[in-house]
Amino acid sequence: MNKEIRSIFGKRKVILRGTGRAVTPYGGVSVFVDFLNRIGYGEAVEKYMPIWLRSPNAIRPGETLTAFLISVLLGARRFAQTAILRGDEGLHRLLGLRRYPTDDTMRNLFKRFGQGQVVRLFSGLTEWMLDRVPIREGGYSVDLDSTVFERYGKQEGAKKGHNPRKHGRPSHHPILAILAEANFVLHSWLRSGNSGASRGVVEFMKEGMALLGDKHRIRLVRADSGFLDKDFLVFLERRKLNYIVVARMTKWVKREVVRVGQWRELDEVYAVGEFKVQLLGWDKERRFAVVREKKREEKGSVGRSLFELPEYTFRVFVTNLELSPEEVWREYNQRANMENRIAELKYDLGADDFCMRRFFATEAAFRSVTLLFNLLSEFQRATGMVNYQRAATLRSTVFLCGAILGKAGRRSVLFLSESWGGLKSRKPLFEKLLTYAVPTSPKLNLQLMT
Repeated sequence: MNKEIRSIFGKRKVILRGTGRAVTPYGGVSVFVDFLNRIGYGEAVEKYMPIWLRSPNAIRPGETLTAFLISVLLGARRFAQTAILRGDEGLHRLLGLRRYPTDDTMRNLFKRFGQGQVVRLFSGLTEWMLDRVPIREGGYSVDLDSTVFERYGKQEGAKKGHNPRKHGRPSHHPILAILAEANFVLHSWLRSGNSGASRGVVEFMKEGMALLGDKHRIRLVRADSGFLDKDFLVFLERRKLNYIVVARMTKWVKREVVRVGQWRELDEVYAVGEFKVQLLGWDKERRFAVVREKKREEKGSVGRSLFELPEYTFRVFVTNLELSPEEVWREYNQRANMENRIAELKYDLGADDFCMRRFFATEAAFRSVTLLFNLLSEFQRATGMVNYQRAATLRSTVFLCGAILGKAGRRSVLFLSESWGGLKSRKPLFEKLLTYAVPTSPKLNLQLMT
C-alpha cells in the first residue's frame, strides 16, 4: 500500500511505503553498549541485584533495570513513555534482549525494593563505579545539596515542606553528594518532603565516606546554608575534613559583620574581611570569611543586605581553612556546578518524574537515574571527550542515529545511516574504548605483586 503526499516547499511528490525491515533511530547507542560491555556492567548488575524471580518466563531483573536505564537515556520521562522502545528490534538486538519489558514490568521490579534491597544494589554498584574514577592527587571536593521533587497524588513520604516554586505542594526532598571534579554522584537519599536540608546529614556523610573508603581522598566539603548544623561541623572536624559552609544571616552573624573593622579592598566593587565567633549552642568559636559587594545599578548584587550598611550586600562563609577570605570565596564558587548537575538529573534524565506509591520503589527509581548519570560521566572519560557534555547533548549528538538491522550470514549487522554521521563520526569513540583502562591507584606497588 502506498500513500502520496507533496512537500511543503516545491510541492514535489513523495511516495510513502511501509517496510518490513527493522529500523531504529538509536543506532548511536551502540557506542554506549560497547562501553558497558568493556566495564563489565552486565556482570556487576547480576552480582549486586537483590531481586530474584522464579518464573522461567520472567524477564531477568538485571535486564529490566537496564531497559529502564536505556529508556531514560533516550528521553523517557514517564514509565508509560518507555513503551515506544518495545517495537525497536534493532535496539533490542544491541542490548541482547529477547523481550523488552513493559512499563508495568519496570514498575513491578521497583515495587519489590525495600530499604535493604536499595542499599545492597546501589551501594555495591557505586563502589564498583568508584574503582573507575581517576585518582586525583589532591583529592576530590564533595559538594552537598538538596532539591525538591514536587508530587501530585498520595505517595509515601510526599509531605508539605520547603517548596520554593509551589508553596504547600507535597514533595520529596532528596539529598545528594557529588564528587565535583569527577561529575560523580557519590551518594544520594530520597527523603520525605518535610525534612530540613541538614536532616540526617551526618549519617548520610558516614555512608558516603564508607562507600569512598580508601579509594579517594576528600580535599574539601562544600555546602550551602541549609547544612550549617553544629553536629555536622563537629563531625567534619573530628574526621579532619576541610569545609566551607555558607552562614545563615542570623542577627548574631549580622552583628559580627557590622563589627568587622578591617576590610581589604579587592577592587572598586569587592572587599573581604573575617571574624571569629562562637554562636549560640556551639562548642567553640569558628572562623567566618566575609565578602562585601558594592551595589550597582547596572548589575544585581549577590548576597544579603544589612540595614546598617544599605549600600552593600554580604556573603558569609564558615570554614576551617587557613586560606585568605577571597580564596575561600573562590573555592566555594566552584560549587556552582552542583546546581548544573542537579538540573541535568531533573531536566535531562527525569530524576523527579518516576514516582510510585511506595517510598522505596520511588527511591530505587531515583537511585537508578543517579547510576545512569555516573555511567554517562565515565562514558565520557572512556571515550576521551575533553569537555563535559550533558545527557541531552549526548542524546542528540551521539546516540541519535538512524540505522537498519540486517544480516550477513548468521551475524546481525546494524547499518548506521551516513546522513546521521553514521559509523564514521563515531569510530573515534570506539577507538578510544579500545585503549580504555581502569585507573590504577598510585598506592598500588606492582613490584610487590610480582
